[in-house]
Amino acid sequence: MITDTPQSAVPIVGERASDPYRKVMLRLIPLLMLCYVAAFLDRVNVGFAKLTMLGDLGFSEAAYGFGAGLFFLGYFIFETPSNLLMHRIGARLTLSRIMILWGIISGAFAFVQTEWHFYTLRFLLGAAEAGFYPGVILYLTYWFPAVRRARVVALFICAIPLSGLIGGPLSGYILATFHTAGGLHGWQWLFLIEAVPSLILGIVILFCLDDDPAQAAWLTAAEKGVIESDIRGDTPQPGGHGSLSQVLSGIVALLSLIAFCQAIGQYGLSFWLPTLIAQAGVQGLLAIGLFSAIPFGVAIVCMLLTARSSDRRNERRWHLVVPFLVGAIGLATSTLFAGNVTASLVALCVAAGGCYTVTALFWILPPLFLSGVEAAAGIAVINSIGALAGFVSPFAVGWIRETTHSTNGGMWATSAFMILGAVLTMLMPHWKGGHR
Repeated sequence: MITDTPQSAVPIVGERASDPYRKVMLRLIPLLMLCYVAAFLDRVNVGFAKLTMLGDLGFSEAAYGFGAGLFFLGYFIFETPSNLLMHRIGARLTLSRIMILWGIISGAFAFVQTEWHFYTLRFLLGAAEAGFYPGVILYLTYWFPAVRRARVVALFICAIPLSGLIGGPLSGYILATFHTAGGLHGWQWLFLIEAVPSLILGIVILFCLDDDPAQAAWLTAAEKGVIESDIRGDTPQPGGHGSLSQVLSGIVALLSLIAFCQAIGQYGLSFWLPTLIAQAGVQGLLAIGLFSAIPFGVAIVCMLLTARSSDRRNERRWHLVVPFLVGAIGLATSTLFAGNVTASLVALCVAAGGCYTVTALFWILPPLFLSGVEAAAGIAVINSIGALAGFVSPFAVGWIRETTHSTNGGMWATSAFMILGAVLTMLMPHWKGGHR
């Protein structure tokens, strides 16, 4: 609930003698996190492939940025239909279909020959993955009441920096070790190897995921009753969105703008972190991969601590505004230390801590104002509009780098959008719901 005054004494729903939420977390969150780690590896490994792929194929920085961004155009077009389909047929079939498709398409990047091959596959990858992230956010609202959701969403979104923590060293190792193996370049092996987890997990979901608590044979009737009672007690903001035709008005429009600013920061950092690490003076593909893991590790700690604080104080506004500003400071100052590895790394750690904490804390807001089919459509609309930043950010930074031969201007622009996100968050209406 968005409040302006922290309330440290708010009890956490479900923390009682018969607590089903710990069981739900242990059952669902690790699997969903693994899926999102695989998703993000397949989404941003192009940032590591770029280090050698551009030279091998003769692509320009601008072509890379445009292709990287096309992912989000496909994502934008297909996301809302995918989320509405999930509301109808359930999470198990929807998420399994998404993962298997994107695994196949991601592996196909190994056979890119031209810029148009690259553009087409990036668009198709976005279309295939559309609906996964907002689908999971919606899915979590079926299992956890609002007052517990910040920690749960933050734990799930830890998969993003965790994918960087794992994927950075792994991608660097594959690029350095598999180059010319079997007559393929290292970047080709990168796409092939990192597509495998998505294919496997897509099959696992079919057997291990339940669509809602009512279908969970591993919960007792009493535990199902606790969850259903708590979730029924959540009351979306009155006067919100009574029909799908209204999802682009009012609060959804404001949330979409905030999501756009949040995604500018997240993807500006994700797609260009290997380049920024190299620009700082780190040499060698494996070393770049290892150094890039450090900001992601810092981000995980920041996300979990901030989300825990937000839930315990039942305060959302300032727990989002402050990370927005911290991310802006980190991004802006990262441009000041070219050639200084230590100082650049500190700035990038600050940027990662702020940017990824914003991602975690933002996504507890939409379900406070939307429910039912309106939540399915509204969350998808918010995320798809926010995802347009994933098209704008890499393309703009790539064009700026191509034009100025520096990423500094791109990082400054990204920082400005993070500040705008903080300002827009301050405009959010008060949440009038009660506490339990």
